[in-house]
Amino acid sequence: MCDVITIGSATMDVFVESDDANIVSVYTKNKKSEFMSYPYGAKVEITEFTSQVGGGGVNTAVNFANLGLKTSAIFKIGDDIYSKGVLESFQNKNVDLSNIIQDPELSTGFSIILVSFQGDRTVLAHRGANAKMKKEDINFDAIKNAKLLYIAPLNGESNKVLDDIVKFANENGVFVCFNAGTSSIKRGFNYLKNILCTAQIVVMNKEEASLATQIQVRPDTREIKYSCEKIHPDVKEMFKKLKVSDYQIIVITDGSNGAYAYDGKNYYICPLFDGPVVSTLGAGDAFASTFCAALGRTNNDIGKSLMYASVNSAGVVSEFGATQGLRTFEKIEELLNQTPDYTYEIV
Repeated sequence: MCDVITIGSATMDVFVESDDANIVSVYTKNKKSEFMSYPYGAKVEITEFTSQVGGGGVNTAVNFANLGLKTSAIFKIGDDIYSKGVLESFQNKNVDLSNIIQDPELSTGFSIILVSFQGDRTVLAHRGANAKMKKEDINFDAIKNAKLLYIAPLNGESNKVLDDIVKFANENGVFVCFNAGTSSIKRGFNYLKNILCTAQIVVMNKEEASLATQIQVRPDTREIKYSCEKIHPDVKEMFKKLKVSDYQIIVITDGSNGAYAYDGKNYYICPLFDGPVVSTLGAGDAFASTFCAALGRTNNDIGKSLMYASVNSAGVVSEFGATQGLRTFEKIEELLNQTPDYTYEIV
């Protein structure tokens, strides 16, 4: 039996940074969009270059193991040079790989991450085997014998196995943490609700929560009517729609504004843990998986678990690579002890 089994994607990530990259802002009447641009037709010099293994299934498995949990992973890869890199990356990571799926007919997922001078990124993603997971690929006995099933975002055909996996976990008393991805969300709220109702923990960023609930955060609302509110009223409406079962904890991350959680009674606000930002890739995976693990560490203290998650996420964004800056529970607690003013609020 393992403490946690993760299911999600595995990719070879190539990080590219160039001083020639520009950030272009485009305004319309109702929104502002930002784009990364390079001189058209030019040969652009690369300033920084590195490669790492990533993907939600990989990132979260490595994090859970780093936090001291007995961990197994389910992801699908090909049999190529990139799959060798994925498997080699798990050396000395204490993650059980007996449940991975390898198909020689498919290519391993591959991403090129264009990193801006601001630390944010644009990802060019080839899903490959990540989008081809089937029900018959899954070792359901491994899920049955786990205490926690962590579901990272799945894409393409792989998204179709979610119903069966979540239903099976629920029927066998396995705790479920669902980090919803856009592929699941785009299938509509009625589809998503079937998964939400059987997941004890649901984590989304604000943009995903808005897409899932079809609730837009109106920029003028707080200023005009709700200046005393610490959580935007539209975000509260998202929480209420997403929380479809009494036993659920819903978490919404909000970038530099930190993160919020709702348990049906209280709203929790946790600010961002301060630190340098090199690349934001993997921050969401670190946050969501740390929050799930920290609930056990803190005896289900939601606010404190948000703090643990923020500290670990801050470590990830301080380095290139989605798992390079991961911290242990001991290191997280050491940093929290060194910053006694950093805390959460309940409203």
